[in-house]
Amino acid sequence: MTRYRQPGTVLTDRHFTVPLDHDNPGGEQLELYGREIVAGARVADDLPWLVYLEGGPGFGARRFTGRQGWLGRALQEYRVLLLDHRGTGRSTPQNRQTLPGRGGPAAQAGHLARFRADSIVRDCETVRKQLTAGAPWSVLGQSFGGFCATHYLSAAPAGLREVFITGGLPSLDAHADDVYRAAYPRVRRKNEAHYARYPQDVARARRIAAHLAEHRTVLPTGYVLTPEAFQSLGILLGGTDGSHLLHYLLEDAFIRVGGRHELSDAFQEAVLTTLSFAGHPLYAVLHEAIYGQGDEPTAWAAERVRAEFPWFDPAATLDGDAPLLFTGESVHPWHFEVDPALRPLREAAELLAARTDWAPLYDAGRLAANEVPVTAAVYHDDMYVDTGHSLSTARAIRGLRTWVTDEFEHDGVRTGGPRVLDRLIALTRGDV
Repeated sequence: MTRYRQPGTVLTDRHFTVPLDHDNPGGEQLELYGREIVAGARVADDLPWLVYLEGGPGFGARRFTGRQGWLGRALQEYRVLLLDHRGTGRSTPQNRQTLPGRGGPAAQAGHLARFRADSIVRDCETVRKQLTAGAPWSVLGQSFGGFCATHYLSAAPAGLREVFITGGLPSLDAHADDVYRAAYPRVRRKNEAHYARYPQDVARARRIAAHLAEHRTVLPTGYVLTPEAFQSLGILLGGTDGSHLLHYLLEDAFIRVGGRHELSDAFQEAVLTTLSFAGHPLYAVLHEAIYGQGDEPTAWAAERVRAEFPWFDPAATLDGDAPLLFTGESVHPWHFEVDPALRPLREAAELLAARTDWAPLYDAGRLAANEVPVTAAVYHDDMYVDTGHSLSTARAIRGLRTWVTDEFEHDGVRTGGPRVLDRLIALTRGDV
């Protein structure tokens, strides 16, 4: 272990070994990384543990400096573990560089199927038993981390002292088609709100999309910026300041070069930073697999369901005079063609999309009999996780208390973290 300090905190790098396949504990092992953080004045105190499960899938836990955001509130009474999910961050990362070593596409797909919430929760249980001497711990799950926490309640509730979920109550039984059928109308509303705020962006977005339709545009890393890829900048619209970020990105798109206009280097760099999956490829590869349950394949649900909402078709939009609609949190087959970080994983992704033997993730009976204190922040009209689905799940989990708010977007635990966590802790303990 390596111990070091930041303002007001003491940090310890921790490494754990877990089975790749928990049903074969003597087989291949993975290394997990977790960053322990404790308030500087409480290093020697016997504090309860709080493990943070990041959103995604595919993202390592947030890297804090000092007592930023919700962490400051948590450190008042917890010893915090920021755990990188398997395959992310410093936990045996899985990407275009490492996965070819597994073998061909079928071997890669079979390997990646072990990186969903069920395996993550079993990892957590292995880690918990090492850190707490068997005592239950608290869990804070953001977005996909909340999906993991919900599975935790289904699979290993004895390991849980209490659970806090922020923007991450999943449907217990919705197919991926249902998820996206609910999502596209929400994304359209986010577009309408953006254009109402920044009407000048209607012409800007159409001009950029038209340019991309006429000129093959390859960004410096080899990312091919097509009109559909440009539309996926709408992922910004689900964040608190995302509409503003999108506006500023669009206003700097073109630069005059001689007698013509070109997309500026600054614009291309900003787009690449937003769209590239190089830092989190599992987000793309496993994005629909996190909904897989039973024998029905996900089969590129976002792409198929999008056809039911023709107003997202960029070609049809450019043929008319309607605003170009940005898309949101969805992954499509063409992502594995335009993004060089994903191209080598295309065949494996196809096999995952066709898979028909996904294990169930949620035990409705066990959740209905839940005894673990659980609270959840549900954000009104959350672009990423359907509010209706979340509230239905909340009703299905015995004792779960919700805080439904329009004060924050999906990233509320980041932008209003201390207040969000404080509210959930108070709800858990019956103080509000």
